[in-house]
Amino acid sequence: MKINIGINDKDRKEIAKGLSTLLADTYTLYLQTHNFHWNVEGPMFQTLHLMFETQYNELALAVDLIAERIRALGHYAPGTYAEFAKLSSIKEIPGEKLSATKMIETLVLGQETVARTARGLFAVVEKASDEPTADLLTQRLQVHEKTAWMLRALLEKK
Repeated sequence: MKINIGINDKDRKEIAKGLSTLLADTYTLYLQTHNFHWNVEGPMFQTLHLMFETQYNELALAVDLIAERIRALGHYAPGTYAEFAKLSSIKEIPGEKLSATKMIETLVLGQETVARTARGLFAVVEKASDEPTADLLTQRLQVHEKTAWMLRALLEKK
């Protein structure tokens, strides 16, 4: 059945394409965060292990929300490693043998990348009066900007 939600086909397609990149970035950051959770070592092990767990659990919930929004717009969500690797702005790096500081720096960059991806969608979303997607993007920005700030705070040297 044809979709008639007040957003034309062209705009729905463009929004879904942007959300697919956001989904790929979010999933890649999820994998990276989970990897670092498993492989972190050093004096801050317990703190970082728990912090990374909180972060990857939040990201796991987020990928579902993003994918479901893509589906609500009438498009299929990417869902394979190959698709995510092709779409993601975040490049994978192995977690073993990285220092805790390098893991934190990497996650700051990942959080900021996802924030930029989300922010980049607002023009088409606002043009299409797609408030549900705008709301989703705003929520994602709040999470990623706050998480990046918290991770950056761990790197401060006084």
